[in-house]
Parts: sequence; C-alpha cells; structure tokens
Amino acid sequence: MQVTTFENPLGINGFEFVEFAAPEGQGARLHDYFRRMGFTAVLRHRSRPITVYRQGDVNFLLNEDPDSFAADFARAHGPCACGFAIRFRKPAREVFDAVVRNGAEPVTHKAESRAVDVPVIKGIGDCMLYLVDRYGDAGSVYADYVPVEGAEANPAGFGLTFIDHLTHNLYFGNMEKWAEYYEKLFNFREIRYFDIKGAKTGLVSKAMTAPDGIVRIPLNESSDPKSQINEYLEQYNGEGIQHIALFTENIYETVEKMRAAGIEFLDTPDTYFEVIDQRIPNHGEDVARLQKNRILIDADPETKSRKLLQIFTQNAIGPIFFEIIQRKGNEGFGEGNFQALFESIERDQMRRGVL
Repeated sequence: MQVTTFENPLGINGFEFVEFAAPEGQGARLHDYFRRMGFTAVLRHRSRPITVYRQGDVNFLLNEDPDSFAADFARAHGPCACGFAIRFRKPAREVFDAVVRNGAEPVTHKAESRAVDVPVIKGIGDCMLYLVDRYGDAGSVYADYVPVEGAEANPAGFGLTFIDHLTHNLYFGNMEKWAEYYEKLFNFREIRYFDIKGAKTGLVSKAMTAPDGIVRIPLNESSDPKSQINEYLEQYNGEGIQHIALFTENIYETVEKMRAAGIEFLDTPDTYFEVIDQRIPNHGEDVARLQKNRILIDADPETKSRKLLQIFTQNAIGPIFFEIIQRKGNEGFGEGNFQALFESIERDQMRRGVL
C-alpha cells in the first residue's frame, strides 16, 4: 500500500500495541472477545496478570494487575483502552526528552505500574502513551514476558495484519488542543477534515497522521449534547479511544471468520448496496458478498479507482468498538461511508431511545 510520508524527526514507525483493562472480575469477557476476533494469547508477564494477544503485527495487552495504572483507569472508565504504544527508530529516552521539551506531560505513576518498562507520556484522556524502541531487530519490549505454552509466536489468526488507526472522541472545544499536541510533539499533520450531519446530530473529525504515514489518529468532537460522541464521553466518563481500526488483506475472509466466531457488526440498510454501482463505477467488487457481510465500500472522489473496504463492530469494550479495513490504494477513512456509519449509529441511538 502506498502511503504519504513527510519529515520524521523522531523516527515514528507504526503502532506497537494497545493496552486494555476492565474492572476487577470483568476481564474474562475481554479474553473471550479477543479470541473470537482471531487473536491468540502468545505471552504472559512473568509475575503479573498481563496477557499479550497477537494476530499478525497487532498486539493487544490485557492488563488485569489490580495494582497498576490500568486498574486505576478501569475503575474510572469501566472496560477501557488505557494506553497505546508508538514505535520509534530513535532511542525511546531521547524521544521522551524531546517531546517533554515540546510540551508533553510525563506520566507520574510508578514504573512498575506500567505494562512494559519504557518511557511514557500522557495521551488523550490521560491514557498512557508508551514510547517504544525495542522491536524487530532491536530486540523486544516484552522482555518481562514468557511465551504461552503451545502458542505460535506470530499467529495469522483471521488475517489482521496491523493497527491502521486509533480514533479518539474529545470534549467539544478540545480538538485544536490535541491536534496541536500531536503536531508539536511528533510532527503529525492534518490530512482529512470531516463535518458530518445526521438526521438529528452531527460531528466534526480531524484526521491526524504521523510522518511515517502509518500512525493515524483521527479526532472527533460534537457540539450536540445527545450526539454519539457525547454519549461515548458520558458512558466512558471522559475522553478516549472510540475505535481501533485493524488492517486486513482480505476483508471478506476476515469478517466471515469473525462472524462465524460470534463477533457482531453494525448493520447497513440494503439501500446502501443498491447504489454502489452508481456511486463507484467499475469497482470490481462482489456486491452480493459485500451485502451479505454488510461491508462498506468507498473510493476517492477524483478517480473513483482508489478503493477502501471497511466494516465496524458493535460496541465491544464499554463504548469502544473495532473497525476492519482493507485499503486498495486509498489512504482515507471512508469519507463516503462516514455519513453512512454516522447515520447507522444514530439509528441505533434512536432505537435505544437516546435520541
């Protein structure tokens, strides 16, 4: 896949992991959900109840340590994504010093409360943003973990290959602050801006992308008190990750395997699929299979040839959900589908009596 890159002073090189937690006694549901997504438990911490689930180059850490930042975060937010890690080609300590000089706020929790022993700064909603330099040929950030007996080290699972983006929901008025935070610290740039209007509510979204073209962090906010963004903020008790997008080379097979394992996805009306051929001429996709799986398709407005296929799960971890995405030359976020997704979530809100 071709991606746009630009000056990368700190050597950003993709996402390493997302860390999850849940209030005490609720972790079993997350273990089950990750397995049904096609993940395998590959590593466990030597002395603490932390499990690494892997599929392709996607790592999910499930932190059940009651004496940890993750546990404190879960007590405040419920089932949550309490942190994520970005990889750097430069030494992590050097990156840490540079971003603190530029305004990053260091995390003050004791080092042993972290899932891995690396420098950490505050991310959106006070989650942990881990700065990782040990990966690939440079070693492993999981030095304190041991392999799960009988588990393959790098399972293919259902075909997910890497974390494509992490979308965050923000309180109204905070978008510029957080966009500037990522710009100042890591040289992120805004590559997309959306202003979406539904039947009753709306949102604006600013898609921030890192210099490597891989780490993408779209930011959402809404002025409507009953919007899906503000419903999230109320349920989550703060700002945070709204959804985690995972890349696959074959979205049909991935989604079909997930459905068979019991993963539930957002529905899309049949009328959406009836107009695909008009919206995107000569798209070359199997519309019947798209419709059967409720997979959305989008293309760039200029040529209609750079395509993107995507689908969203129902809420999975508190109000957090997942996106499965396949890019066929398209670097966007499904702008043409953004409206359809928004309206789909809004219909669900109306069914539940929120709107």
